[in-house]
Amino acid sequence: MSYLGEKYFEKALADFTVDFASGGAIRVMADKGYPVEKIKEKLAFPTPFEKVREIVWQHYLDTKVILLEEPEKDVSTDRVSYEKVQDEYGRTSFKQVVIPGNKAVPEYVKCDFGKRKYQDPDKFAKWLATLSKDDRDYIEGLPWPLQPVWHIKNERMKMLPETEL
Repeated sequence: MSYLGEKYFEKALADFTVDFASGGAIRVMADKGYPVEKIKEKLAFPTPFEKVREIVWQHYLDTKVILLEEPEKDVSTDRVSYEKVQDEYGRTSFKQVVIPGNKAVPEYVKCDFGKRKYQDPDKFAKWLATLSKDDRDYIEGLPWPLQPVWHIKNERMKMLPETEL
């Protein structure tokens, strides 16, 4: 086996081991809103901070807690169905029926923490100091990219749009 093949195999095995030992627990705690640091502390299997951070971020992307692109405003949740009908001569045809869907489209908050942290670290640190420890740990624990992302508007993120950095 080549050197690159060995390294690839070792990384895949390490990722599998961490996901098997800690992945489920990490995702459950992330769903409960725990910051990455607190998740790492509560794990029974020793898992590096960066790996926990990576799993949490990917989980948030997979579950649409965080979107990399601006969410669509008018998403139709209506479903189309077809009913079998017969006319007075016994001929069978299908009629299209629209079933109204759930109109509750989640709200998102635009977050550009990565860009703001990179542009003015001192101002960003001062702004973070105004937040509760849990909120500060939550924001600092995630690997925010340099472009804006959209975070689902939940209890933790409600106050952030009104807070000016």
